[in-house]
Amino acid sequence: MSMIKTIETTPYAGQKPGTSGLRKKVTEFTRVHYLENFVQAIFNMLGDCQGKRLAVGGDGRYYNRQAIQIIARMAAANGFSKLLIGRDGILSTPAMSCIIRKYGTDGGIILSASHNPGGPDADFGVKFNGANGGPAPEAVTEKIYRHTLTIDKYLTIEADEIDLERIGRSELGGMEIEIIDPVADYADLMASIFDFEKISQLLTNRRFHMCFDAMHAVTGPYARTILEEQLGAEPGTVINGAPSESFGGIHPDPNLVHARELVERMNGDAPLAFGAASDGDGDRNMVLGSGFYINPCDSLAVLAANAGLVPKYQEGLAGVARSMPTSRALDRVARVLEIPCYETPVGWKYFGNLMDADKITICGEESFGTGSSHVREKDGLWAVLFWLNIIVKSRKPARSIVREHWSQFGRDYFTRHDYEGLDAGRAGEMISRLREGVSGLPGRQAGELSIQAADDFTYTDPVDGSVSEEQGVRIFFNDGSRAVFRLSGTGTSNATLRLYCDKYETDPALLGLDTQRMLAQSLQAAGEVSNMAEFTGRTAPDVIT
Repeated sequence: MSMIKTIETTPYAGQKPGTSGLRKKVTEFTRVHYLENFVQAIFNMLGDCQGKRLAVGGDGRYYNRQAIQIIARMAAANGFSKLLIGRDGILSTPAMSCIIRKYGTDGGIILSASHNPGGPDADFGVKFNGANGGPAPEAVTEKIYRHTLTIDKYLTIEADEIDLERIGRSELGGMEIEIIDPVADYADLMASIFDFEKISQLLTNRRFHMCFDAMHAVTGPYARTILEEQLGAEPGTVINGAPSESFGGIHPDPNLVHARELVERMNGDAPLAFGAASDGDGDRNMVLGSGFYINPCDSLAVLAANAGLVPKYQEGLAGVARSMPTSRALDRVARVLEIPCYETPVGWKYFGNLMDADKITICGEESFGTGSSHVREKDGLWAVLFWLNIIVKSRKPARSIVREHWSQFGRDYFTRHDYEGLDAGRAGEMISRLREGVSGLPGRQAGELSIQAADDFTYTDPVDGSVSEEQGVRIFFNDGSRAVFRLSGTGTSNATLRLYCDKYETDPALLGLDTQRMLAQSLQAAGEVSNMAEFTGRTAPDVIT
């Protein structure tokens, strides 16, 4: 057994994990002892690690492999009995959740900054998931943070590097290392949920052509194995399928701006029948019909409304949930299905509590994230397979499925405007002023609209009673539309301010109009109430979804 080394260290400021763990620039994580401090804080939070088992993997971004070697040596020194590692250091975020739950580990460490760019000068992240497979709740992340404030040493061993490319078992400092196929267990799980035989018939039909853009990120191997090898989609269906440390130089965020190659294929002279993209760590998705963008809020509602077409969900849904900024389209489906619908803050950990208590089956958020109780993370490829299952069972194209959904439930027009790279002080001041003045907003005129109600969203967890305050300022206008303001917690530089806006419409003549046109009055009113231009110095958002 290798000798355990105790390394003296001092705390770093700012190691407070957020909704998606600790995200910083690579240059920050590679500072002396920086990563080690945070990892030791996770282990200290777990207490006595003797005999515990851990899963480790990431999205393949720059510094992924080096970080795994560091974590493995530290895990051995801290007494873990076994480490499960995805081959080549790869594990998508939903696959990590699957592995934790299937093999009963005491948790897992995900190395990812999700949809943020990768590379030596870009972003890196470390997130701890608990034994339920889900992101650590606030009580746990707070404990980790407190340990980072007082840390004075970490444990490690001297050892040769682990061969991450060869599946099999080995030993490191008395700890068992098992390199596993990162795809196999996840693929088996998907086959237990969906009708693979029917989906295969669709994907091998010469008249049906689709494209899946893996964006040079982690989902490439998963999509190629499941869509092309197991379900028979023609070779080349998956594009940009080889994971890259820099994601091929693109921003691995599945939206209309960054997934340009896919969008061009879906809107060209010979548009494909169905298209999809996933992000850096595989937990988000964008789906497209032929010449038709499917808003994530609508996608979530359509999946819930058609869940009976999927074998796993034929017996019904326990309930559904959405993040607060997500449009209220899901609520309307829940009322028809006569099941509960929960409105939570942004962050998948809130859904995890509801799933563990068997209160919900399907959930999602407007930021291209949907999932179900099969794991405790959002799941991009799961959503794509869900859509394919609906298409083949309903015998209708995606575009028709969405339009028929609008005809039945009405349409919730929705948009999100992102203002990126803002001065954090000014952005924070804008939100603070909105919060402070929220009680005086009702009755005020804003542009051509008047404000009926306003609040700062507070959530009381129905499972554990915990309270989460200051989750976003909501403004409700007299035409039924709604605006939401919040600062994003997923960036690593400056601040990203997000303005969400939605409006419900039932008039058949108004269901197929341009979203920005339908929400123009509400967006103008929101900008006026918040003094957006003054605080941001911008006349338009950087990204519109």
